[in-house]
Amino acid sequence: MLKRISYALLLCLTITLLGGCQSGTTGKNPSNNPTNVPELTEIVDYADAVTFDKMSGRVSCEVTVKTFVDGDTVHFNVPTSVMPNGVLKARFLAVNTPESTGKIEEWGKKASKFTKETLSKATSIIIESDTASWNADSTGDRYLVWIWYKTADSATYRNLNIEILQEGLAIANASSNNSYGDTCMKAINQAKAQKLHVYSGQKDPDFYYGDSVELTIKELRANPEAYNNMKVAFNGIVTVNNGNNSVYVEEYDPENDMYYGFAIYYGFNLSGTGLEILNIGNEVRIVGSLQYYETGGTWQVADLSYRIMKPDDPSNIQKLSEGHKPSYVLTTPEQFLSGTVDILVNEEMKTYKYAEMALNTTIRMENLKVVDVYTTQNEESSSNGAMTLTCEANGYTISVRTGVLYDDNGNLITESAYMGKTIDVNGVIDYFDGGYQIKVFSDENITVK
Repeated sequence: MLKRISYALLLCLTITLLGGCQSGTTGKNPSNNPTNVPELTEIVDYADAVTFDKMSGRVSCEVTVKTFVDGDTVHFNVPTSVMPNGVLKARFLAVNTPESTGKIEEWGKKASKFTKETLSKATSIIIESDTASWNADSTGDRYLVWIWYKTADSATYRNLNIEILQEGLAIANASSNNSYGDTCMKAINQAKAQKLHVYSGQKDPDFYYGDSVELTIKELRANPEAYNNMKVAFNGIVTVNNGNNSVYVEEYDPENDMYYGFAIYYGFNLSGTGLEILNIGNEVRIVGSLQYYETGGTWQVADLSYRIMKPDDPSNIQKLSEGHKPSYVLTTPEQFLSGTVDILVNEEMKTYKYAEMALNTTIRMENLKVVDVYTTQNEESSSNGAMTLTCEANGYTISVRTGVLYDDNGNLITESAYMGKTIDVNGVIDYFDGGYQIKVFSDENITVK
């Protein structure tokens, strides 16, 4: 018997020296596995290996989705007994998915899509704290929870947090220090052994690997100094061409339920296809240099390029889709002048003026009474004939700046068309001389009531 065992060991050693042993289950070479990850012998569905227990003593609540934010953050509709405003901003326990709402990271869009698609198919969703109370995260604005869901095809609830870990769409975030810590760590190790997504060592097909920093407009608007003179890239909808070799783009952010915008100066760098990419209504990928525009006192992106012989060059601006429309968000004078918005910047919640963050986005304001009109009179200026309408509404004074406007017959529209009238306007939030105003580029965007 010992002789047989010795012969078997000798045979295995010989095979190992010649070509290496392979796992009969996975067919993978152990040397390719991440460091300190045990050899994978079977695939376990850890998201189904744990069970929701409503008698656990941990507080829980059945919910519906209000807004998808990213891979590990969702806003849920909850009873007012849970949150007075009826909304709980959930941050998933034990997981940290790559960023897709600020500085864009590899696999961030994939994780965000996975969470959205998974919960969109759910027939029931339960959120559960890890303790007997709802616990806020470090921002004080989001609450740390487990997400349980089931679909029409399942009789029991699955744990989405653990499912994200076993899919390799997140790195550990206090994953072992919770009620399901052992299962979380097993799910992570399995994802590492399978080399899934963030552990794959492969490129993310949804990520641009250019020399620019991938961002959202929100991140750029809230934290511009961090990217001063850097090459940046982001997506947005082209809403307005201001006639001065610039366009405005905007992007919706579900976390704050608002649009963020930016001015794009294309100058004389583009022609042909490059200019067509920036047509109004196109969803585009902007790549350019962030610059502070001293004259206007605002930030803009410039130095755009398009290499027609290399249309897929990650340094090119790109058209992603078409047929979109400006948002023209209905905004009150109070919100415009006095409103604030809380934004998470580098895991710190900061408060900004609403108009500052919504700068360069399209808005609509109604029932403005025009009490004064100033007309630019300078024949050497392209602004000759442009007007500034001083308007009042609900005790607030709103400034509306027009371009040089003409009627359908080509006649210059003058101040008599608006003085003393009540108007509705569609325009772009603009910054001028230390204050915020609404800029209008066409007479079609002003309705006299």
